[in-house]
Amino acid sequence: MPNKLSVIIIILIAAVVTLFSASFIIPEGRQAVITQFGKPVRTVSEAGLHLKTPFIQDVRMIDLRILSWDGNPNQIPTKDKKYIEVDTTARWKIADPLKFIQTVQNENGARTRLDAILDGVTRDVISSHNLVESVRNSNNIINTIEKRSQALKKERENSQAGEIIAEEEVTGEIEYVDIGREKLSQLIIEPAREELKSLGIELIDVQFKRIAYEKSVQQKVYLRMISERETIAGKIRSYGKGEKAKIEGKTSKDLNRIQSESYRTVQAIRGGAEAKALTIYAGAFNRDPDFYRFSRTLEAYEKSLPAQTKLLLSSKSKFWEILRSGKPD
Repeated sequence: MPNKLSVIIIILIAAVVTLFSASFIIPEGRQAVITQFGKPVRTVSEAGLHLKTPFIQDVRMIDLRILSWDGNPNQIPTKDKKYIEVDTTARWKIADPLKFIQTVQNENGARTRLDAILDGVTRDVISSHNLVESVRNSNNIINTIEKRSQALKKERENSQAGEIIAEEEVTGEIEYVDIGREKLSQLIIEPAREELKSLGIELIDVQFKRIAYEKSVQQKVYLRMISERETIAGKIRSYGKGEKAKIEGKTSKDLNRIQSESYRTVQAIRGGAEAKALTIYAGAFNRDPDFYRFSRTLEAYEKSLPAQTKLLLSSKSKFWEILRSGKPD
């Protein structure tokens, strides 16, 4: 009995080990490549429990999902001799698992080939086109500026400020786009897709993550941008000084006109008042000459003898006579 029990246990253990070796589970989003002595023999893409030949065959899981690739920023000269750093990204998936295993083995091997192929194609395409093709998709910005400039030309007829604004908006060279950024990406995808197809890889798309001037060129670009802004600021300041001179000239002219009109009005009023005063004085003199003379003498005393005034006069002075006698002479 002990010997039979041992045999049964051994048989059960062998059966369990064989069952575990013969079965495998494929999760969602994955597919399996069955290899026999290291060579791929078949693929299984349906999720669930599956069987294989125990001990002889092995299972290698392959990702069915869309995978991403990020390139290393590279310095590339454009056709118009501008050195830029281009950072790209791509999406890809394993389309033929058997071919994928035979050529690149695994995802790390695939990324190495993607680095070589995509970086090379990107360099060829970028260096064959001007910088503007890599940064813009259309000429909408130029069309917008042209429409704005036409609108501002109409404003110039009524306002000089419009001219300054127009000069600021269209300052600098804006190149026209023939291909554009999206089509440039397509030019990278097409040859790279053909090369990757032989590796069992399907390239879905390639996009530019970032495009920047190479560091040694950035400072020159910034200096040129600063110079353009300073030129615009100088034009605006010059226009402002001109407007200031116009306003000050008009203000001075208006002030002189107002002062002239005011002086003329004052003189007219003063002349009329003096004429009226002379008429009153003449009437008073005709009615009582002595009293008129007496009142005028008192006015002369009042104006000529302010407070705290000291005079040395002769007792026979006519000026003193009225103060002494209280009578007009």
